[in-house]
Amino acid sequence: MTVRDAIFPADRSELYNLHGYSAAIRSGDLLFVSGQVGSRSNGSPEPDFEAQVRLAFANLRATLQAGGCGLDDIVDVTTFHTDPENQFATIMSVKSEIFPKAPYPNWTALGVTWLAGFDFEVKVIARIPA
Repeated sequence: MTVRDAIFPADRSELYNLHGYSAAIRSGDLLFVSGQVGSRSNGSPEPDFEAQVRLAFANLRATLQAGGCGLDDIVDVTTFHTDPENQFATIMSVKSEIFPKAPYPNWTALGVTWLAGFDFEVKVIARIPA
């Protein structure tokens, strides 16, 4: 049986308790990070879209750090967008700051109709450095 360790960032959001999930699971040398949203510490959405995307990536960084990883350890990214056509330019602008140079991680973007009050979510798989 594979051992799974639950990982939570230092300032754990109420969303994890409210919805009953872990921020990330460490399994072997991989870290599977749950979808991170632009939530404030009380779990509420950041209302400004660009700020929400930036906060989602800040929350992602905190979760990666808690699991012993950084942005450079990410191998796979999946993002969810409530209005991809109108949000694309903003997301790409922030993405170019987060991942400024090749090699870039895999990236799959999905349009969705509902994200529990949020407009952007990012989930990743990262390899934990030896």
